[in-house]
Amino acid sequence: MNIIVPIKQVPETGNVKMDPETGTMIREGVESIVNPLDLYSIECALQLKERFSSTVKVVSMGPPKAEKAIREALSMGCDDGILLTDRRFAGSDTWSTSYVLAEAIKTMGDYDMIIAGIRATDGDTGQVGPEIAAFLDLPLATFVSKIVEITDDSITVERLIEGGYETVQLPIPCLITVLKEISYPRLPTLRGKQTARTKEIPIMGKDDLDVNEDYLGLKGSPTRVVKIASPKVVRNGVFVDVKKVGVKKAVEDLIHFLEKKDFV
Repeated sequence: MNIIVPIKQVPETGNVKMDPETGTMIREGVESIVNPLDLYSIECALQLKERFSSTVKVVSMGPPKAEKAIREALSMGCDDGILLTDRRFAGSDTWSTSYVLAEAIKTMGDYDMIIAGIRATDGDTGQVGPEIAAFLDLPLATFVSKIVEITDDSITVERLIEGGYETVQLPIPCLITVLKEISYPRLPTLRGKQTARTKEIPIMGKDDLDVNEDYLGLKGSPTRVVKIASPKVVRNGVFVDVKKVGVKKAVEDLIHFLEKKDFV
């Protein structure tokens, strides 16, 4: 079984900043990590590797420093990785990113399954996995919490839906996006780190892929951020100390406040 895991390098959550002019994320000078939710898809793939003697390849699109994320995945036990980096990819939205990832996956040989994280912590859209499936015309299951059974030609999964769970059977090859419930990510081993440090990671750009340049980068992205504004928290409330004024007076003050605000 051959498995491909798309991963992303993201800024640490507390360091996310946006460019007000372009509406894109500022990544320069910011500490970056592997998207935490991609660690679960990596672990899921590695567990399948142990059960079925699978090969696990990771693919990531980003700046040259995103190679660090691929090496971390290799240190966990993944077999190979590909980095997609090109200045012409800069500013891509989820649609353009998925398009490039899908075209790259087409060059990676036969695969049985693509396992993606549920979303990235920087964009928080959850769109890339399903969009890759659409570009590759693959069966898709999102919000997968458990792999129930795998046969030669199908996979049965349990996925989270509103109000509970449902069981779905997909033909292979397919793409699934997984929740945290799917696994508990392992830590890299010393031997894994040593292997990852010397592993050759192929780098591919626009000229290495069969892509339409009109679909790349900020100019090729159909999503447009027209305005960025920071929310303002305004608290014009009234503090009432029940211990000092008593319950009766506090309730009267609360009713008066709600009436004044036309809430009642």
